[in-house]
Amino acid sequence: MADGILKIATCQFAVSGDIRQNAKSICGFLRKAKKLNADIVHFSECALSGYAGTDFDSIDELDWPTLIAETKKIMSLTGELKLWAVLGSTHRLTTPNKPHNSLYLLNPQGQIENRYDKRFGTERDLNHYTPGDRFVVFELNGVKCALLICFDLRFPELYRELRKLDVQCVIQSFYNARQKSQSVHRHIIRQTMQANAATNYFWVSMANSCGQVAPYPSCFIQPDGEILSQLKPGKPGIMVNTVDTSLSFYDPTAKFRPLAMNGLLTNGPGEIADPKSKNTKEL
Repeated sequence: MADGILKIATCQFAVSGDIRQNAKSICGFLRKAKKLNADIVHFSECALSGYAGTDFDSIDELDWPTLIAETKKIMSLTGELKLWAVLGSTHRLTTPNKPHNSLYLLNPQGQIENRYDKRFGTERDLNHYTPGDRFVVFELNGVKCALLICFDLRFPELYRELRKLDVQCVIQSFYNARQKSQSVHRHIIRQTMQANAATNYFWVSMANSCGQVAPYPSCFIQPDGEILSQLKPGKPGIMVNTVDTSLSFYDPTAKFRPLAMNGLLTNGPGEIADPKSKNTKEL
C-alpha cells in the first residue's frame, strides 16, 4: 500500500447485551472487510460488550469471562486475516474502580496494540464507567490517526490538541441507536463532526450502532467537511473508504489556523491606533 493511502472499513450493526451475538457480527464484518481489501476495520462504541445503562441496566451485570473469551477470538481472527481493527468494548479495572469505555486497537498479529479510553462521559456514563486521560495516536500506511469515542465530540479542545499532534485522520466510535424516539442528535452529531473535520482538516470515520432508533448512520467525512459516504440508517452494513493524504481540499483557515491555535484570536495587524476603530458607539 502506498504511503499516505489508508483503506478504512466502517461497520455498523445492532449492538446488544448478547456478547456472543455481537462477536458473531464483528467476525462476519472482519471477513467481509478482508475481501474488500481494507487495511483497518472500525466498529462502534461498546460493539462487543454492549453499553451499560442501555443494553443492560448496570455494569455489574457484565459477563466478564465471556467478554474476555470473545475478545480473544476476535484478536485471533485479526491475526489470521492480517487486519488492523478498532474494537469498541469495555475494559475492566481493579475493584472498586468502574471500568473504562474503550476502543481496543488490534494489530495484524492478533495483539492489542493500544487502548483508548473515552475521555468525556455523559452524566449517565459516569454511573458505569471511569473516564480516560490520554490520547491514542498511531501511524498506519503513513497516515497519522487518533481514536475518540462519542461524547468526546462535544469538546472541540480535543480536536485542537490532535491538530497540534499533526493527526490526519480521526477514527471515532458512537452509540446513538437505542432511543425511544428521534432526538436532536440527528441534527447535531454528524454536523458537529463535519465542523470538527473542516476546522482542523481531518479525515473522519464515524461508526455508529444501528439499533431500534438510530438518529444518524455511520459515515465517512473528508477534510473539507463533506460527507463522502454513509451507510443506510438503521441497517447493518459495511463501507470501505480511502484516506488519501495526497489530495487537497478547500481549507480557507489553513493560513490562519496556527494564529488561533497559539491564542491570537484575530488575523489583523494587532492594536489599531485609530479612534474611529476604538469608538464603538458612533458611526
